[in-house]
Amino acid sequence: MNVLYIDIDSLRRDHLGCYGYHRNTSPVIDGLASDGIRFENVYVSDVPCHPSRTALWSGRHGMRTGVVGHGGTACEPFREGAERAWAGTFYEEGWMRALRDLGYHTTTISSFGERHGCWHWYAGFSEIINPGKAGMENADEVTGLALDWLKRNGSREKWFLHVNVWDPHTPYRAPESFGDPFANDPLPKWMTEAVFKHSHAGYGPHSPQEPSGFDVAPGGSGYRRMPSPISDMARVKAWFDGYDTGVLYADHHVGLIVEELKRQSLFDNTIIVIGADHGENLGELNVWGDHQTADEYTCNVPLIIRWPGAADMRGVNNGLHYHFDWAATLIDRLGGTVPAVWDGQSFAPALKQGKDGGRDFLVLSQGAWAVQRSVRFRLDGADWLMLRTYHDGYKDFGPVSLFNLSEDPHEQNDLSASRPDVVNHASRLLEDWRTEMALKSDGDVDPLVTVMREGGPFHCRGELAAYLERLRATGRSEAAATLEAHHPAPPPRRQSLN
Repeated sequence: MNVLYIDIDSLRRDHLGCYGYHRNTSPVIDGLASDGIRFENVYVSDVPCHPSRTALWSGRHGMRTGVVGHGGTACEPFREGAERAWAGTFYEEGWMRALRDLGYHTTTISSFGERHGCWHWYAGFSEIINPGKAGMENADEVTGLALDWLKRNGSREKWFLHVNVWDPHTPYRAPESFGDPFANDPLPKWMTEAVFKHSHAGYGPHSPQEPSGFDVAPGGSGYRRMPSPISDMARVKAWFDGYDTGVLYADHHVGLIVEELKRQSLFDNTIIVIGADHGENLGELNVWGDHQTADEYTCNVPLIIRWPGAADMRGVNNGLHYHFDWAATLIDRLGGTVPAVWDGQSFAPALKQGKDGGRDFLVLSQGAWAVQRSVRFRLDGADWLMLRTYHDGYKDFGPVSLFNLSEDPHEQNDLSASRPDVVNHASRLLEDWRTEMALKSDGDVDPLVTVMREGGPFHCRGELAAYLERLRATGRSEAAATLEAHHPAPPPRRQSLN
């Protein structure tokens, strides 16, 4: 059985039709879901892009690999030292090595490694095809390479093909020829004018008045699907339409790859997996068109698996899973051995029993745009997320936030003050997890602490002074004062007498 993993960057689970979205964004993916299994609660352990794929390919949390951010020391794996194996743990104990041990030819079509300098991620691939634009290639460029590869290699025995589609990642750049397919479709009901006005009055990188970071440039220049600033509901709709057009554009190209599988009579001999490196916030926590938090919309990703002939891989799975759990499950079901060093756990036995499997709780991290850990758990029949913020990334976050996702799915009502009992419960889960990870780790360094010691999240370093000026110039002096209070200038260092 071959394996095709289509890895769609920044794909929100709830913007796919098979997950209940009201717009027709994903007819091809919906068809795969109807003939396979759809997972409701798969979460990326570490976000965004670089930490996410490092964790998935290594099977380990960022606290154990050392990779939790996009720059500085904590975007490089821990040095393995004197005990390092011949080719290192990322190869010897990685996902691709486990598949190669099962006889698979492993190929990636992705510019991810180059974009993020994530050289350890290549470990174990038999073949690497880099489209060469560092993530700025459109789906048609990636799909062309995938179709060519399938035409040349589809008939070979046992292959694993990773196809990394960047759409709908910002900037929203679906070709003009793709049109405006959602021009007549309403916004999601939760995005009301009142919600937007509250968001617009706020602050932080990728908030409505600074939707490209800390300024107003629309992702660079010339991207009409991302009007900047986001000043009214018409522009809000343009952003949602731009994102959803990117989803539909990616879905169209999934369809082209599926058609090639069918043309070669490989469709029923290929496990097809649709996933993502992370989701995307579209207003949640006042982040627009980015993935800057350890929250529900950045960390919860779609997972759809069509496994021909597998009766237990049908329907809907509601278990709490990490993304590296499905990698462990794939290895297990194909007859391989999940490396002992992994944090990922196979849920194949639960599926065979008709159960969801899954974890009691999950711990998620963000180290590139903020410094956070969150706990995703269930308590008293409700789904909860507690967000612990160590560095706010110059956004409007307190040290602790708590959301009842069952009643407040878009994280608009922080209950941390009114439900200290739930906060205490989640805090104990977080501390238990930290203890477990510390005992399993080879070293004694928490890489999120490293991020803090090096000046905070990489994408925010050096931005505060200019951003304070911008806040004051745009009538948000109170926000500037709040940020200054949270981030006072360090005292001058005492001069040595020697």
